[in-house]
Amino acid sequence: MNQQSEIPETGCCPKFDPTVWDEHMVEWDNKRFIKDQVLTLFYMPVNFGLVMQRLDKMVRKADAIIPDYLCLSDHTSKWNMDVYLAVDRDVPEANNITLSGKYVSKVYEGPYKDTYKWSGDFDAFVMEKGLVVNKCYMWYTTCPKCAKVYGKNYVVIVADIA
Repeated sequence: MNQQSEIPETGCCPKFDPTVWDEHMVEWDNKRFIKDQVLTLFYMPVNFGLVMQRLDKMVRKADAIIPDYLCLSDHTSKWNMDVYLAVDRDVPEANNITLSGKYVSKVYEGPYKDTYKWSGDFDAFVMEKGLVVNKCYMWYTTCPKCAKVYGKNYVVIVADIA
């Protein structure tokens, strides 16, 4: 889904198509995002839902679109996670930023506790491709409730590469 106005079958998160992002390379030139922070407790999000509601309200007020429902997470410490929600235009009252560069992604499926295993696999994947990672982001494609409905919990690792 590329339009925020399309209503997912759960009324929450759209169903994710892993084939579009699995082992995918993309180049972004000033791709727009709005940035916010999530409180975490030993890397576990505490107020993720509230932050996403706040961002959604700003996006709707600006009549903006969230392309691919893309939301990148950057775990900056045990206590903080920056989130980057893709948008199609600047959003008033939001922290508007852009990302540029070459990115590679790989899709994983399973419980969040497998993140360490996925990270090791991703490191091997980029090394095999001869790539160097500048920064990694996680994309949690659905909330836990929707993942349960869909029967799949897809997580995408997206890396800015040199």
